[in-house]
Amino acid sequence: MKYSLGFRVWHWLNAFVVFGLLGTVFLRKTFLSYKENAEILMGKLHEIGIEITIEQAKVLAKAIRSGMWEWHIILGYALVFLVAYRIYLFVVATPKKEPFSTLTLHKKAVQALYYVFYATLLFMSISGFIIYFYEALGLSKEIAHDIKEVHEFVYTFILVFVPLHIAGVIIAENRDEKGLVSTMINGHE
Repeated sequence: MKYSLGFRVWHWLNAFVVFGLLGTVFLRKTFLSYKENAEILMGKLHEIGIEITIEQAKVLAKAIRSGMWEWHIILGYALVFLVAYRIYLFVVATPKKEPFSTLTLHKKAVQALYYVFYATLLFMSISGFIIYFYEALGLSKEIAHDIKEVHEFVYTFILVFVPLHIAGVIIAENRDEKGLVSTMINGHE
């Protein structure tokens, strides 16, 4: 299978953006968790004789991670662009493929998984946009929070898909699709 230059560029940019988004979420949930860092700040400030409330400590902890979270937003905009570009590639620039009915069960499952992945990226783009612009859209903070909960739950699919995709490519490269990786890099088998 040959991949067009447009698809290959989309693939690698998308990989960079998705890894970046996963990285910001990882940092937010671990090292830059405002809850844990608020406790650390309160403790360390107490050691030097400064008392602050937990609410004040949370404000400081959120301020520490705000620069990193800006990257999540910037990468979110990039994801929106890449999703739109992928839709364009699918509708306009994708060459005719082998009919779905002629594919093996394995290939059908892989193709279905990619469609679920694309739908997930579309959902994440739309829901992220809604979360960020909820006020401008006239939505309540409660509705934005509910959408954020679903957004974070759906993120789990991407978290599972990425290592499965990498493992699947490694397995395919070493079994029946030799040259798959180089084809995605240079377009030649």
